Amino acid sequence: MSVRIRDLDERSAPAWDAFVRESPAATFFHLSPWARVIREAFGHGTHYAYAEQDGAVVGVLPLARMRTRLFGDLLASTPFCVYGGPVAATPEAAAALEAHAVGTQRRLGVPCLEFRRREVPDEGWRTRAPLYFTFRKPIAITGDDAKDLERNIPRKQRAEVRKAMKRGLAAVTDGDVDRLHRVYAESVRNLGSPVFPRRYFRLLAAAFPDAHDVTTVLHEGNAVSAVLNFHFRDEVLPYYGGGTRAARGLAAADLMYWEVMRRAGADRGATMFDFGRSKLDTGAFAFKKNWGFEPMALSYCYQLAPGATVPDNNPNNPKYRLVIAAWKRLPLAVANLIGPRLVRGLG
Repeated sequence: MSVRIRDLDERSAPAWDAFVRESPAATFFHLSPWARVIREAFGHGTHYAYAEQDGAVVGVLPLARMRTRLFGDLLASTPFCVYGGPVAATPEAAAALEAHAVGTQRRLGVPCLEFRRREVPDEGWRTRAPLYFTFRKPIAITGDDAKDLERNIPRKQRAEVRKAMKRGLAAVTDGDVDRLHRVYAESVRNLGSPVFPRRYFRLLAAAFPDAHDVTTVLHEGNAVSAVLNFHFRDEVLPYYGGGTRAARGLAAADLMYWEVMRRAGADRGATMFDFGRSKLDTGAFAFKKNWGFEPMALSYCYQLAPGATVPDNNPNNPKYRLVIAAWKRLPLAVANLIGPRLVRGLG
């Protein structure tokens, strides 16, 4: 039988997710619950489709449209996720899903279609100079903390972790996304970025109940850094994290990420640490390199309608420089009120 393209619905979601978990090319961000989270948290339209052949799922395409007045109109696979694009078991299914994506772009009249490829871009698609890089490396946790620390972290970062321990910082892992959000909101304000709504974090926790946790570092009982982690197959993905102004002087981030690594390996058997994407020439990029991770350029690729250009909605764009500087000076309460209205176009 030929490949048929169908829309994701509640009945097909289990088969979709089973295919994703079994496909080596698929990622955590291809799982079907992201569609509901994106719709409910941000109000964006989702167009998740899968390829079916002989009654079986042979490919998936997560797709959502971000359309806002400030930041334009983009059909992406997938917004708010670092990886995306179709994943297929056969060349026929891959071609059918790609054709479906392009057809959806034309039908909706969207100027730009983006596939967030982790490795090679799709043939014939437009690319850009590398901007985003991902950081991934194997980890080996045996339960001997001293040896595991030495085995998995470079010398300078080991020293920072030990400093944090001597300062009496404590790390806890639970599901407290509200406490995480309080730390994260201050962190992104200090960087000049709008914050995600608390509702988004709550929706993620509900969508992935057994595949998430939150690691928080406490100093004298106060949360100074926190991160939301996802777990997928043998991988741990610390995804949304940040710290207060006090965190840097305490080396809280170093202790936090070591605790994520240690717990994921010991408690969940993780053997891969995915540090997520960072922009070239940023503090986060340098931090991850210092942790011994080698950057790998992400091959985001595009199909453009006539006259359209590749989106450039990122903090490195000079036109946002003054806005970012002003945002850093906003009272936190004001930034938390305005931020969620803006960030829906910055996925």
